Amino acid sequence: METGQDVFEAGKIYHIYSRAIGKEKLYLNEENYKFFLKKYHEYCSTIFETIAYCLIPNHFHLLVRLKLDATNEVVIKSFSNFLNSYSKSFNNVNDRNGGLFQRKFKRKLIDRETYLSRIILYIHLNPVKHGLVEDFSGWQFSSYNSYCTTKPSKIFRELGLDWFGGFEAFQKSDQK
Repeated sequence: METGQDVFEAGKIYHIYSRAIGKEKLYLNEENYKFFLKKYHEYCSTIFETIAYCLIPNHFHLLVRLKLDATNEVVIKSFSNFLNSYSKSFNNVNDRNGGLFQRKFKRKLIDRETYLSRIILYIHLNPVKHGLVEDFSGWQFSSYNSYCTTKPSKIFRELGLDWFGGFEAFQKSDQK
């Protein structure tokens, strides 16, 4: 039985993250990143509205809001199926066996508006923190550039931008 902290609640916002086992990498090339996002959308778009994401070679961050009809059991099953599907495909393509992700993905309930703003920035700044790029806008495997355009996107950027008070305020906050 899961405790209250372990239960996903419909309509709530969560920071979900996980990393590879040991010093493994989750993505070895650009196609792996794209395939991960494709699988994520395939398994999770019916249960999550994705507010922000960042994929780093050995881990990922997702900021999501559960859809109102999502139940805890469906969320856990869908997300687990997504990670398993990606792992099996990754292992098959790379002639690899065994687990790819640490045992259980982690999640944090975003229960304060100030934390929401900080976590969006944290997620987008992750490539700089890990020394992958000097300017995080150059990292193509995050939702940052989706925030900077009006083109259609699978990212629910309006929710994130609203927390900052619009696009101009978001741009100013990312320069801090």
